[in-house]
Amino acid sequence: MRTSIATVCLSGTLEEKLHACAQAGFDGVEIFEQDLLVSPHSPAEIRALAAELGLSLDLYQPFRDFEGVDEELLADNLYRAEAKFRLMRELGMDLMLLCSNVGTATIDDDETAAAQLRTLGDLAARYGIRIAYEALAWGKFVNDFEHACRLVELADHPNVGTCLDSFHILSRGWDPAGIEKIPAEKIFFVQLADAPQLSMDILSWSRHYRVFPGEGAWELDKFLGHLVRSGYTGPVSLEIFNDVFRQADEVRTAVDAMRSLIWLAERTWVHLQQTDGPDAHYPMELATLPQVPEPTGFNFAEVKAESTKKLQTLLGQLGFACRGRHRTKPVQLWTQGRARIIINGQQARNQEPAIAALGFDVADPVRAASRAMQLKAAPVPRQSQADEEVLQAVSAPDTTEVFLCQGTPDGTAAWTREFGRPADAAAPAGRELISHVDHVNLAQPWQHFDESVLFYESTLALSPSPSTEVPSPVGLVRSQVMRTRDGAVRLALNIAPLVMEKPGPSSESAYPQHIAFACTDVIALARDAVGRGLEFLKIPANYYADLQARFRLAPELLATLQELNLLYDRDQHGEFLHFYTATVGSVFFEVVERRNGYDGYGAPNAPVRLAAQYLLTKQG
Repeated sequence: MRTSIATVCLSGTLEEKLHACAQAGFDGVEIFEQDLLVSPHSPAEIRALAAELGLSLDLYQPFRDFEGVDEELLADNLYRAEAKFRLMRELGMDLMLLCSNVGTATIDDDETAAAQLRTLGDLAARYGIRIAYEALAWGKFVNDFEHACRLVELADHPNVGTCLDSFHILSRGWDPAGIEKIPAEKIFFVQLADAPQLSMDILSWSRHYRVFPGEGAWELDKFLGHLVRSGYTGPVSLEIFNDVFRQADEVRTAVDAMRSLIWLAERTWVHLQQTDGPDAHYPMELATLPQVPEPTGFNFAEVKAESTKKLQTLLGQLGFACRGRHRTKPVQLWTQGRARIIINGQQARNQEPAIAALGFDVADPVRAASRAMQLKAAPVPRQSQADEEVLQAVSAPDTTEVFLCQGTPDGTAAWTREFGRPADAAAPAGRELISHVDHVNLAQPWQHFDESVLFYESTLALSPSPSTEVPSPVGLVRSQVMRTRDGAVRLALNIAPLVMEKPGPSSESAYPQHIAFACTDVIALARDAVGRGLEFLKIPANYYADLQARFRLAPELLATLQELNLLYDRDQHGEFLHFYTATVGSVFFEVVERRNGYDGYGAPNAPVRLAAQYLLTKQG
């Protein structure tokens, strides 16, 4: 599959965009006219730069408001088109995008529109240029891709074909199955975009909220499957209008874009194998990746900090035991059940406690790492001694290090043998009631949220749940849970209001992150923790009055919940009891007990937690 991307997707100058696309591994680019017009470089210089970078110049776009006009305006439009054809020859380009008329069309007649397209085709042929006619979803008379194809058929000109754009097709709810009926030689170009499902006018939706494949709500693997069946073999390009992408680093955005196409190609291949059978063959080649099953659990979570005393105290109060220091690094291991917390003091000068890494149990770490790196994930350099476990790791978009660890049936981890100096180890702090890590909540920079969703879905095979918005005292917090089907791994990605960003160039979020531990008896653990001096996040009395009104709890249970600052939720399956610790740096811990198949996260309680944490920050 030949890959391409429109320069409108990226920030920066045209020259910077071309370098970013080449660095990300694209085969070619679409030149968005505005990018060329504001460039200080001549068309010949842009052509030379693209050749030097190994990029083909696939499409010049857009040319607007041509067909369905009177004869006087048609003459003006042809004059305009010929100027663009001369420019395209300087660029060495032979394909121009023509959008269906939005603003100047006055004649709603297919024969007239087709005749005018034929006239344009005659002019384009003199310059060795082809026209890809695209139905805009808000076109005045032509807004349906099948209607556009009928006009191309009526025009009956070898230099006039169609451009298919997934946004214009799917946003209007058109059935893309009709793509398979279009002669492949008449599909001149294809543009892809995903989008969240929104209720708004299509033009605003298109101009501001398109995202890369896998970051929205549409089944683009099925869309691309129809295209593959048609016999099309040309470029598959991304055309994304998105306010966030146009403000982000162009190289990073280009890498995210390329990851989305690699992932989509694989998803399409899987879809075609399932629907058409393993013996089906098509002219378009779809590259595949090493297949990996879902992770089977969290292997560990790592918190990095210069000062670790508060973290050690907090973990001890929760019943964790220190298993000792690493034999060559300033790193501690704390465990309870299968829950492992690493406290890392390496390269942590002046750093407040923050989640730095997550380990996931996978069937084949080397294969999983290979897949991640083929999806453009950056490997994490790690120094290891000769007798130490070699761990595979890549960096997530928010810089969290993702370790791919060998999963074992008994939940053990070979790397733990590197810890355990007798002088450093401590006895367990009473009975062990925590069994494993239930879920982890990570704050995401606003400009990389969609990138993170795609990263975890494509590299770790985690599935996104519907996103939610949680009210906080300073605005809405958007939350997206990524999880395995069995719930063994649950990863909540949160994007906090901009007011919660720390000042500075990194746009680091001040929104707290947390690790949630699964517990067999949260009331017993809470009482044990109180005995060890743990101070819980204080929950207001108003919450418990509302709780009683909603659930009619037994008076004894309600009193216990309020006494221990526990929170409660219930659904059709079961009950959920949980509590939160105070925040240290940007990290706090949650302990949860799921009863009788409860599968949520206590969502109604999230605003209560956010308000309580906000109050603490205001108090000092």
